[in-house]
Amino acid sequence: MSLLHRLLPRATPAAAPAPAADVCLLLEGTYPYVAGGVSSWVHDLIGGHPELSFHVVSLLPDASYRKEHKYKVPANLTGITHVYLQRLAPGEHRLPGVEKLLPAIAPLMQAVQARGGLAEVAALDRALAPHRGRLGRGVLMDSRAAFKVLTKLYGDVMPGASFLDFFWTWRSLFGGLFAVLLAEVPPAKVYHAVSTGYAGLLGARLTLETQRPLLLTEHGIYTNERRIEIAMADWLQDTATGGLMVDKPRRDLRDMWIDTFVSYSRATYEACAEIITLYGGNQDMQLRDGAPPDRLKVIPNGIDYARFSKVERGPREGRRPTVAFIGRVVPIKDVKTFLRAISILRASVPDVLADILGPQEEDAEYYEECRRMVEHLGLQDTVRFLGRVNLTDHLGRVDVIALTSISEAQPLVILEAGASGVPTVATDVGACREMILGPSYEDPHLGPAGAITPVASPAATADALRRLLLDLPWWRRCSDAIRERVRRSYNKVEIDRIYGDLYHTHMAAPDRAVTIPTDKGA
Repeated sequence: MSLLHRLLPRATPAAAPAPAADVCLLLEGTYPYVAGGVSSWVHDLIGGHPELSFHVVSLLPDASYRKEHKYKVPANLTGITHVYLQRLAPGEHRLPGVEKLLPAIAPLMQAVQARGGLAEVAALDRALAPHRGRLGRGVLMDSRAAFKVLTKLYGDVMPGASFLDFFWTWRSLFGGLFAVLLAEVPPAKVYHAVSTGYAGLLGARLTLETQRPLLLTEHGIYTNERRIEIAMADWLQDTATGGLMVDKPRRDLRDMWIDTFVSYSRATYEACAEIITLYGGNQDMQLRDGAPPDRLKVIPNGIDYARFSKVERGPREGRRPTVAFIGRVVPIKDVKTFLRAISILRASVPDVLADILGPQEEDAEYYEECRRMVEHLGLQDTVRFLGRVNLTDHLGRVDVIALTSISEAQPLVILEAGASGVPTVATDVGACREMILGPSYEDPHLGPAGAITPVASPAATADALRRLLLDLPWWRRCSDAIRERVRRSYNKVEIDRIYGDLYHTHMAAPDRAVTIPTDKGA
């Protein structure tokens, strides 16, 4: 070997690109970092298909949310990619032609914010794609050109609002939009979003670019849940309708948030090959937000019936009658209504024990409010906050579960407790009525498996709990009904088979360009 050859750096062989995963799951703020119903569903979905390889894209507000895994990652989960919605990469501050880019995309940004759809998202993605890897916060958010776009949008859509509030709303919404459209995501044979919102928006972008199918499974309807959160948000002031203005603008910042999320849902629906939800009642809201009717499908949640049906129930004698609240301690679960119901119930069932089983760290302030309410109501000897637990270790000592949520999809805990023979009292949200009272197609009809109550009604919840705790024949009828209903209709073995068939069908499909609607109607 010559001296020249010895001095020249040796070329390192390029690493072979990783093979495309069979399924890429697009998840917003859930698995594997947050425990809960959707995360458990994702974990079981991956574990239920060991023959397939999965990759997870985890969309998080920022890196601080990337903490320890709440689940033991299955062997067939080949990787996790993170997209940070509130930490757009800086990018280069000067790019050729960038002075023309922002004015060109400004109308698209405004259209996306105003309930646009896939056509607007596709056009915006085409404009940004050539600069991916170099474009970032410096140009899109922090430049003079970006400020001009912001002030024009403010003048066009909400001149009566506080400019400061509008400024931070704009940065939050469009920072997340740009983060999704610029993120590097590995290839896959099928993309599967588990919500609309930013996860669905990423799925729409990926199916446009790769021509691989996009599936969507909605547990709760994203736009409905965001409407509830925005209505409850004390940080989002309704400043647009305040003051002494004679001609008050009709729209305010809340409308801007909601319309943007409706736009993301519309784009997701229009990009999907199949739109799955857990029960028929959700489809009305999907249709309202622009879902094509011919792509809608219902696949209910399923649980490991064999595991939960083996829970041994101990005798009632010698222990306190027990009610369990199973879920995250967060406002949307309305734990405070549960606590008020227990306070009322204690008048007729003095020795009742109320266990709250579920993560407490997601909203520390709300958790502390609930703790203080326990003290205020004098429930220290009645209510226990036990955190996240192994349900099979507790269900044998639980007589009834109560869910007081203001929004749900199809709560797995009703099915898991039901397979163990535990009836439920739940608010009339999501699929709770169908699971507890029985679907219209059930033949023969099995009868009630508990009770349905109005949202935010402690008295009705307490009445239903009282009957189940004190009327043993009624409890037995409800226990038998829910156990059999879960066995027949919600067994995970059958649900896994349905999803497996769905995946294999779309994995085998040829690449196909997405048809972009040109007329979305009203």
